[in-house]
Amino acid sequence: MHEDIKEVLYTEEAIRARIAELGAQITRDYAGDRLVLMAMLKGGLMLISDLVRCIPSKLEIEFIQPSSYGAGTESSGTVDIKLFPSCDLRGKRLLLLDDILDTGRTLKRVSDALRDRGADDIRTCVLLDKKARRAVEIEADYVGFEVDDHFVVGYGLDFADHYRNLPYIGVLHERCYAGGQAEQI
Repeated sequence: MHEDIKEVLYTEEAIRARIAELGAQITRDYAGDRLVLMAMLKGGLMLISDLVRCIPSKLEIEFIQPSSYGAGTESSGTVDIKLFPSCDLRGKRLLLLDDILDTGRTLKRVSDALRDRGADDIRTCVLLDKKARRAVEIEADYVGFEVDDHFVVGYGLDFADHYRNLPYIGVLHERCYAGGQAEQI
């Protein structure tokens, strides 16, 4: 365990097992459909890389890059989209992937933006659901794990662009981000 991690919440083995379960459920739910898996960068990169191998169906992969944190450990409330997918989404079923559903602002803003660009069938899949912090009314269609109101890192989740590469999800020691030391999340 990394010295900055206070507690491991989900081990690498638990994450892989849950992603396999999600992959099986998604495969059943989308049987025979043209599915586009779209990961929100950067946090959704780990999830899509493992989930795609658990879905033995024909599918497309796309990426979108929203940003809402800026400098700090909490969302600014404003979501900018830096990168949109280049493909035509009309007539396709879209599964939007992210590492964590927290306030819900990012997932809602991205879903709305994709609808504005022609996507009419959008479902969502998140690795973690942190309901205690929800600021807008939105729920994910597929959830890996529910998590309490901790600052978590690992498996795509970061603090100041660090810790994404940890193979597990853990609670970051407060000493790592207390006192305004945050550069960017």
